[in-house]
Formats: sequence, C-alpha cells, structure tokens
Amino acid sequence: MADKTIRYADNTTGRYYVDETCIFCNLCESLAPDNFRAVDDGTHDVCYKQPTTPDEEAACEEAMAGCPVNAIGDDG
Repeated sequence: MADKTIRYADNTTGRYYVDETCIFCNLCESLAPDNFRAVDDGTHDVCYKQPTTPDEEAACEEAMAGCPVNAIGDDG
C-alpha cells in the first residue's frame, strides 16, 4: 500500500498520488495516460491530473491495482 508520508511532491493535489517506492515501470502511465506521466528527469511517475470522468476514474483504479510495488495511493 502506498504511503502518503513519502508521496512525491510533484504529484498534483488530490486523492491519487505516487510515492517514493515507485520503480518507474510506466505501467500507470500506460493504463491511465490522462492522469499519470513520467517526470522530466525520468526517475519516477506521478499523478499529474486527478480523474474528472468515470473513464479516467476507472483507469486510475486499474493503474493502482496493477502497480507491481503498490506505489499508487488513493486518499479519497
């Protein structure tokens, strides 16, 4: 389970986030490209936009469930 105390500061504000256990596998980015992306220095992914539609919400849930290291959190 993701830990909000080690949440990357470059996540957007809101319920979904990526924490420092991210191994930069890009799975979240491939499953929810409207909400997750790699940071410019290529070290990790972040949630750059919170979901605003049911489809985006479902994609974020799928990304969170599929994360191999449970680095995606949901504080909703």
